[in-house]
Amino acid sequence: MTPREQAGGHPVAGPGLATGYRPELQGLRALAVVLVAVYHVWVGRVSGGVDVFFVVSGFLLTGQLVRAAERGGFNVRRRWLRSLARLVPAAAVVLVVTAVAAALVLPEGRWGQTVREIVAAALFLENWQLAADSVDYAARNNVASVAQHFWSLSVQVQAFLLWPLLFAVVALACRKAPGKLHRSATTALLGVFAASLVYSVELTIANQPLAYFHTLTRLWEFALGGLLALHGDRIVLPRRARVAAGWTGVAGLVACGAVIPVAHAFPGVAALWPTGCAALVLLAGRTGAPLGADRILTSPPARYLGDLSYGLYLWHWPILVLYLQASGEAPVGLGAGALIIGAATALAAVTHECVEKPLARRRGGPRHQIRITVVCTAAVLAVALAWQVAAALRVDPEAVLGDDEHPGAGALLSDEQVPPAPLLPSAMAVTEDWVRIERWDCTPMAGFPMDVCAQPLLVAEDTQEPVQPDRRIVVVGDSHAQQLTGALLPIAQQHNWQIITIIRGACPFSTASEVVPDEADCLAWNAAAADEIRAMRPDAVVTLASRDVRVGQTEQTPAGFVEQWRRLDAEGIPVLALRDNPRFDHSVPDCVQTRPDDIDGCGVDRAQVYAPTPPWANLPDIPPNVSFVDIADAVCTADRCPPVIGNVFVYMDDNHLTASYSTSMSNLLANRIEERLGW
Repeated sequence: MTPREQAGGHPVAGPGLATGYRPELQGLRALAVVLVAVYHVWVGRVSGGVDVFFVVSGFLLTGQLVRAAERGGFNVRRRWLRSLARLVPAAAVVLVVTAVAAALVLPEGRWGQTVREIVAAALFLENWQLAADSVDYAARNNVASVAQHFWSLSVQVQAFLLWPLLFAVVALACRKAPGKLHRSATTALLGVFAASLVYSVELTIANQPLAYFHTLTRLWEFALGGLLALHGDRIVLPRRARVAAGWTGVAGLVACGAVIPVAHAFPGVAALWPTGCAALVLLAGRTGAPLGADRILTSPPARYLGDLSYGLYLWHWPILVLYLQASGEAPVGLGAGALIIGAATALAAVTHECVEKPLARRRGGPRHQIRITVVCTAAVLAVALAWQVAAALRVDPEAVLGDDEHPGAGALLSDEQVPPAPLLPSAMAVTEDWVRIERWDCTPMAGFPMDVCAQPLLVAEDTQEPVQPDRRIVVVGDSHAQQLTGALLPIAQQHNWQIITIIRGACPFSTASEVVPDEADCLAWNAAAADEIRAMRPDAVVTLASRDVRVGQTEQTPAGFVEQWRRLDAEGIPVLALRDNPRFDHSVPDCVQTRPDDIDGCGVDRAQVYAPTPPWANLPDIPPNVSFVDIADAVCTADRCPPVIGNVFVYMDDNHLTASYSTSMSNLLANRIEERLGW
C-alpha cells in the first residue's frame, strides 16, 4: 500500500537479514491491489489483498529498522515523520477531491457520516471510527462511505508508529550485546505474532465486526512479515520448490476471496490464508526460472502497477461509491467496472507522478516533513469544516418539533393540512436521529456486552432530591423496542414512571432461536433478560407484538414471543406489546432527498405491509397478562405509510423510526397506553 522503498543491491541467499531491493514485492503489491479493486467492483466481497499489504509492510519496515539498529541506532521521531510525510500527501489529495465530489453527488442524509469518516481518515483513525460504529447499533445501518477503505491505511500508520518504538526498545536492550539483536528482535516479533493472533481469533469469535477493524488483531500480520525479513533468507529451498511456492502463493491469493467469507471470518484463523500465501511468494523470491511466478511479478508492467498500488487503492473506492450513488446501478456491469478501475489507475498515475515522486525527490529534514504533514492534514480538515458549516447554514434554526409546521405524528390527529416547511430533523442529521439511552444510568448485564439502563429519576424542585418513581416499566427486546422509548418518555415523565431498558440489537424478546438466524447468543441473552425482569419485578414490560412488517412478507406474532409473555404471566408481570413498524428495501431518507418532487413515492401502500386485522388477533392462546397497542395508525394514514408525516422524517434508515418522530407519537399513543396499563 505504500510507495516503493528503494534499498539498492540484489537479493542474496544464505543466513542473515533479507537485504536488497526485492522487485517481486512490487508485483505482489500489484496483484494485491488488483484483487482488492476487482473484488470490490464486481464481486462485492473482500479479497484478502489488504492482508498482503500488511505482511509486505511488516517485511520492509522490519528490515529497515534492524539495518538501522545495526548501523548504530535510529531516531524514532524521524522515523515517524518520514513515514507520515510519505503517506499523508497522496491521502490528503484523495480525501480533498473525494469530499468535494461527495458533497455534489451524495444525498444530504449521508453528509454527516461522510464528514465524520473523512476527518477520521485524515487523522488515520478510520479503523477506530468503524470499530465504534460496529458496536453502536444506531450506526450499523450506515452505508459504505467514500472514506471507509482508509481503515486499512489507518491500521498501517498505527503499526508504523508502533514498530519503531518496539525496535527502539529491542536496540536499547541489546546496546551492550549487539550480537543478540537478531535474536531479541525475533523474540519480540514472535511475542507480537502470538499475542496478536490469539487475540484476533478470540475477538473474531466474540465480536467479528469489531475485530475486523481493531489494530491489535492485525499486528500479527506485520509481525509475520517482520519474521520473514529476519529469517526468510535462512530458508534455502531448491529452485523447483521455490517455483512451486511462488505459484501456490499467487493461486491462493487469487482464490482467497472466492473461497473464504472474508468479510465475516476475518481476521481470525482465516487470515492465515492470504498472509500465508504472501509468505510463500516472499520465500520463493526471484527464482530465475522461466516459468516462475516471479517472472510475471517482476515484469515492468507489474512493477509499475506496484508503484501505483498506493494511489490505486486510495482512488478506486470513492470512485466506486460515487458511481453507485450517481447511477443507481448495482451490481456494476463489466464495462462500467472497467471504467472505474481505469479511472482509478489514471488518477493513481497522476498522483504518483505529481505528488509522490516530487516529494520523494525533495528529501527535506524533520521541519520539512512536519510542514508537509501538517499542511496536508489541515487542508483535509478545513474542507471537512467548510462542508459542515455549509450544511449547518441549510438548517432552519427556528424549526422546532411540535410547532404548527412540525407536528409529526400529531398531524394524524387532525384533518387540517400541515403547511409546507423544511423537514425535521435536518437532512444531514436524520441518519443520526436515534433514540439513545447511553447517558442513562447503565449497569453491565452479567455475561453479556450489553447494559441494563434506567432513566434518571426526576428531581424534586424544593429539595433537589431524586423522586422515587410511582411505576417502573421495562422495555425489552431489539432496536425496534428501543425506538419506542421516544414515545414512552414524555408519558413516563408526566406520570412519574421510570423506564428501564434491556436491549440487544437484532434480538427480539423471544424464546425461539429461529427468530434470529445464526445468532447463537440471542437465546442465552433472552433467558438472561427474562431473569433480570423476574428479579426486578417491574410494574409492566413493554416489548414488540409482531415482526416481518415488510412488502412480500406476512406480518406475524411468533410463538416465541407468546411463550415469553406466558412466562411473565406466571410471575404476575403485565406485558404491553406494541405492533412493529414497516420495513423498506431502501434508505427512506436517501429516497426523499433524491426524489424531492415525489416524496410519497418513497413510502408504501398500507395494505402491502399491514393486514386489516393484526396477527395476534388470530392466536387462541394469548396469556391474560398481555395488552396490545396497534401503532399502525401512528405511522400510516388510512391508505399509505409515508416517509414523512407532519414535516418530520418518519425513518432514519430503511426500518428504524427517527427519535423525533417517535417522540411525536407520544400524544397519539398516550391514551391507548394509559388505558391498556390501567394506571
